[in-house]
Amino acid sequence: MSRVSQQLGIAHFSCIEMRPADFVDLAGQVGYTSVGLRLHPAFPGAPFYTLAPGSAQMRQTKAALRQAGIGVYDIEFVVVDGAFSPTDLSAVLDSAAELGARRLSVCGDDPDKGRFVANLSALAELAAAAGIAVDLEVMPWREIGTLDAAVKAVAATGMTNVGVLVDALHLARSGASPEDLAGLPPSMIRSVQLCDAHAERPKDTAALIAEARGGRLLPGLGALPLGELLGVIPQDAAISVEVPKGAETDEAHLRALFDATTRILRTTTSAT
Repeated sequence: MSRVSQQLGIAHFSCIEMRPADFVDLAGQVGYTSVGLRLHPAFPGAPFYTLAPGSAQMRQTKAALRQAGIGVYDIEFVVVDGAFSPTDLSAVLDSAAELGARRLSVCGDDPDKGRFVANLSALAELAAAAGIAVDLEVMPWREIGTLDAAVKAVAATGMTNVGVLVDALHLARSGASPEDLAGLPPSMIRSVQLCDAHAERPKDTAALIAEARGGRLLPGLGALPLGELLGVIPQDAAISVEVPKGAETDEAHLRALFDATTRILRTTTSAT
């Protein structure tokens, strides 16, 4: 079955300097069916936006969503580390619920695996009360740095609203392959982020981080096995694209990403 009709979302990090309402407006014009919004800092000093319920910024963003006819798929990005407290995210979850977001994206960076699972479970309970699911993203420089570790952590929560977010770059750089996803329960993988990259893996952690934050390529312009990845993920998994912008204009970048990704989807046949 071809993925040519697959709906496509775009991560806010692709044009993170755009305020949410403007990002939504442009994404809708280009043809995306959903957006991710960065409402929490992914790392110290990282840009993010506060959309408090009832605020002018929230009203503008909701109006842009209605006008564009698209939705918010996920809210980014939370690092669950040793200092994390689930209740710290109450305001973010309130904003996510106001926006109608479906999922919250997190990563794991707590060396105490028992505490991490407990915090992930507690966060999932809070999110469930707001009608939101949680995606745990593998990042090779974090404590939860492999697909196996992420799958085990998700399973350990026993929560039905927790899954693993598969980022094509992180999957490859963590040493996994699309084949490693084939045996997982379909409910484990609900969200997939696409990009491309050069074949050679960066040599150290600093280079891995630099590549993830500024060295991604448009889908189809690198060596990642995107066709194989799309062939093993569940047919109904949500797909988005995440490639931070370079020197080109916002519109040119979003259109180039859309065109490149839809070409990949058009030529890929699902094995499921």
